[in-house]
Amino acid sequence: MSNAAGELGNAAANWWTAVLNGFTRTEVPDVSALFLLCIVALAIVLSIPRVSWRWFGLYVTFVHELGHAFAALMTGRFIHGLKIGLDHSGQLVSSGRRGFSATWSGFWGYPAPAVVGLALVWSVSAGWAGAAASLGALILLLSLIFLRNITAVLVALVSAGIAQCLVMFASPQTVSYVILALGIALGIGSIRDFFKVAAVHTRRRNQLASSDAYILFRSTGAPSWLWLSGFAIIIAGSATYSGYLVWGILGF
Repeated sequence: MSNAAGELGNAAANWWTAVLNGFTRTEVPDVSALFLLCIVALAIVLSIPRVSWRWFGLYVTFVHELGHAFAALMTGRFIHGLKIGLDHSGQLVSSGRRGFSATWSGFWGYPAPAVVGLALVWSVSAGWAGAAASLGALILLLSLIFLRNITAVLVALVSAGIAQCLVMFASPQTVSYVILALGIALGIGSIRDFFKVAAVHTRRRNQLASSDAYILFRSTGAPSWLWLSGFAIIIAGSATYSGYLVWGILGF
């Protein structure tokens, strides 16, 4: 029993050391135009075809809901639970003061994957991809506290497992490539999700109750198009700046 406990302790210590080592700046990877095209192709394969989007879209939804959760915590709200469905639906239940805090939390769903994608691309361009992987590994584990259904737990566990493997076993260069691909894929996924919610307001109005923009309209009185415009500005800005950073990595 003591041997098992000792081995578990050593494994935990090795994991923590690997996490801390991730917060060390490394060289910006040398990415050729051809290799970058392969990374972009991988990101597109994850976020465009229906077969792959069925699964990667669950991760994008998870990041979407974590955006709500982080914004809620920023304004002192209490998180009761987070759920996501296999149909890419999501729900965050929080409580706190009405007004700004509820509106702030309600807004930061759709923009979250684009902002996280930009942060990941930036981390690669600045030599902090390892820190992004370590921080992501910690956040994914901590998020388990708030999850309230099996789909959300499975998505978090799979994502956390991949992040832990990157932190523990991958070379700094491999970490940079994976983080870059994930950042681009999240940006593309965020754009795809925006067009999906925009379609709810134009062609599928029977689904309006599921739209964050419509929920914000009901709670604030500000029209849905205003919230949709806010989503679009942040998503487009994040995608544009991500493209600029990627161009800089190429060194052109």
